Amino acid sequence: MRVGKGFLLRAALSLCALLAVHPGSARAQGADQPVWPTKEWLTSTPEEEGMDSAALAKLVAYGAGHDFDSLLVVRHGRIVAEAYYAPYTGNLQHEIFSSTKAVIATLIGITLKDGLLDRLDHPMLDFFPDRQVANVDDRKKAITVQNLLDMTSGFDWKQGFQGEPEITPHEMYRSGNWTQFILDRPMAHAPGELFYYNNGNPDLVSAIITRLTGKLAEDYAREKLFEPLGIVDWHWQREPEGITTGDGMLALLPRDMAKFGYLYLHHGQWEGKQLLPPGWADVLSHTLVNMHESRDPNQSYSNFMWVYPDKRAFQANGLNGQLITVFPDLDVVAVTTAREYVNRTNLIDTVAAAAKSDAALPPNPDAAEALANAIKDAAVEKATAVGPTPELASAISGKTYQFPSNDIGLKSLTLYLTGPDPHLEYELSLPNSARFDAPIGLDGHFRKGLPTLIGVNPGHIPALKGNWQDGQTFEIDSEDIGQGRKIKYRFSFDGTKLHFRLAPEHEPEMSVDGEQAGN
Repeated sequence: MRVGKGFLLRAALSLCALLAVHPGSARAQGADQPVWPTKEWLTSTPEEEGMDSAALAKLVAYGAGHDFDSLLVVRHGRIVAEAYYAPYTGNLQHEIFSSTKAVIATLIGITLKDGLLDRLDHPMLDFFPDRQVANVDDRKKAITVQNLLDMTSGFDWKQGFQGEPEITPHEMYRSGNWTQFILDRPMAHAPGELFYYNNGNPDLVSAIITRLTGKLAEDYAREKLFEPLGIVDWHWQREPEGITTGDGMLALLPRDMAKFGYLYLHHGQWEGKQLLPPGWADVLSHTLVNMHESRDPNQSYSNFMWVYPDKRAFQANGLNGQLITVFPDLDVVAVTTAREYVNRTNLIDTVAAAAKSDAALPPNPDAAEALANAIKDAAVEKATAVGPTPELASAISGKTYQFPSNDIGLKSLTLYLTGPDPHLEYELSLPNSARFDAPIGLDGHFRKGLPTLIGVNPGHIPALKGNWQDGQTFEIDSEDIGQGRKIKYRFSFDGTKLHFRLAPEHEPEMSVDGEQAGN
């Protein structure tokens, strides 16, 4: 992880400053000159940039009701709306999930510009001459880099894209060598024949970047992408064999996500330098692959980007609404991070409709106030109801419960619920034993813990709040701030026994029975 020198400055920016008019500063460089946010973003009012504050206020309020973590809208190179939804704050990295794929595609584009990759139709297997690859046939030999980028490689892969069970990615994640696992997959289709969303494709592209550059994709990104854009604060996990993960696991600040979109908005140029091959960033002009999406027959794909040709927009798209949306015709970039699915087409339509004019609009004080209030309200955590505390709380507080071997990996836990510092201590097998301690809010508000430095989500911040459901059952709502993951923990007590249930949102529940130590 690298900590940005401008961190304190960004953290100190007032939300109200988004609504302040900056006479001269926003236009001093000339209306036709790009504004480069390398060191920091300029801010402006929506009306000054031809957008409607009232429409953006409604969008901010919509985010509050749909589990957004952040919302940014950039017009003409200036942030015109920026909201952070408690308990998330904008100075924390946020995992962007599959939007990482768009970053990996951008890096392979840079290898093409730099002459390290000779052509996009280069056969994929050429980059792995030292590997013994299974199931090689004429179809596998024909897979090109472009097929990987377009999700048309033809591998036999089950990821749930068409509603079938998600099987293959989990098998890959359990393997010790993801690259070999993917290369060995049998073929289901000829390359180029069919679009199928496949996490293996970007992981192979990451491995190819390392073969071409002699560096991890993260190190190549630091040199060729992050440093030029002024991105200094990120975390990017690696696969078991040490290669930078290509299908996800990159965490960025929302403002830096907007920089990535802004690079594409400006045709791959930054501060007068062409970072990407000519035409690479002009995604709407690419030869597109139809995704055959049942909800949107026009939805297309190109170079790990989701493309909406009829809406004149394209998007880096990550699980649960980690979105970087670019509107080339409107000179707009919109960023969301979220804990729940974001309706992508509604977001695109709403942002596009808020762009009323290329020129400034008359000031609208009432709408500006509504937007300011919506942003302020989003940043304030709303307490949930808290029930009465039963006598059992004192009886179980400080008692350690131990568990037999289980799929959760939970070895022991202790709840402290009656003192001045309510918290949960627990021990996991990862596979090596590790102990954790997280505070619990008992007043209807989350309490934030320290960043997790080990395990599957290094750097993420746990936030917990608890409430007694009845005289025997205590429940914790947990959020992994910066990842968007929500989990419920339920503790059902019966004498010295404890039934523990873990319920991750959108995933199967798991449970295990334990008993107080010494019984």
